[in-house]
Amino acid sequence: MNWQVTSPDPALATAIAHKIDTKTKPLGALGQLEALARQVALAQQTLTPTLRRPHVLVFAADHGIAQAGVSQYPPEVTHQMVRNFAGGGAAINVFCRQNGLGLTIVDAGVRGSFADLPAVRDEKIAEGTQNFAHAPAMTATQCADALARGARLADELHAAGCNVLGLGEMGIGNTSAAAVLMHLLTGQPLAACVGRGTGLDPAGVARKLATLAQAVAAHPAVSAADPLAVLATFGGFEIAQMCGAMLRAAERGMLLLIDGFIASAALLVAARLAPAVLAYCVFCHESGEQGHRLLLAELGGEPLLRLGLRLGEGTGCALAYSLVQAAVNFLTEMASFASAGVSDDSGA
Repeated sequence: MNWQVTSPDPALATAIAHKIDTKTKPLGALGQLEALARQVALAQQTLTPTLRRPHVLVFAADHGIAQAGVSQYPPEVTHQMVRNFAGGGAAINVFCRQNGLGLTIVDAGVRGSFADLPAVRDEKIAEGTQNFAHAPAMTATQCADALARGARLADELHAAGCNVLGLGEMGIGNTSAAAVLMHLLTGQPLAACVGRGTGLDPAGVARKLATLAQAVAAHPAVSAADPLAVLATFGGFEIAQMCGAMLRAAERGMLLLIDGFIASAALLVAARLAPAVLAYCVFCHESGEQGHRLLLAELGGEPLLRLGLRLGEGTGCALAYSLVQAAVNFLTEMASFASAGVSDDSGA
């Protein structure tokens, strides 16, 4: 797919900065919220940005590499957690309800059927990926299909009036996939990218690292020069669908709420395919997963929250959304010095 993501026109930047600086506050007094307000206004190309029908997509899929014992939890937990999402009992359900975000659960490639759960959107590519320790995780055709399905979901939400999209995931073994994507696409040492995932002890992390090092060595022809080959060889169906949704949403000028380590790895692939996608991304938090801080630095992302989260599911998106609202609301509703009749000695 040929992604046409356009960087926001910077011509409005001066007017946005002037509007922020002439609010009834000292210059820079709202700190990171001011940078966020500038970003949203520039992305939407308006001095009066709005947030409409915010929605979180949670993509779920199984990973063949999970069979190698790289996770604290068995692979069947992916299927069980999707049922929990559908029943409204997971953290992402709680936080979306609390903060007024819509939520769609997407079966991108979970083993087993959800035919009895109409709340689960069926976008299954296959019953999980192959074990990339021995074979590519997916074929090039499957990877393209996953990207296209993610893009279609973003299109549907945009057509329904949504202009804020959060991305989350569920998939036992997906921190392994994300770590390898990070390693190959950034050049960071694999040991700096591999972490505890769902809660491995130090010995478990060491086994995970050794397994992933052997897996990378098994595919010597795959390199950062071909991000799609990296994604197809080591990614997951949920990661690929997230990537497609991010790229299409950015094409539509939607604001992207980026969750933790896995979502950031999907964004890394997206940014290698269309660097302008980063202008539309709000980095919601820095997770407790090893490697996420380095990955954020590679992406140029300044997280809104540092809560030690490492759950995934899009929970960081739902929690940070109120800060995005605050940034937009102060820009559009807060009085200026002139309108409030307050003396301004800032020189703005």
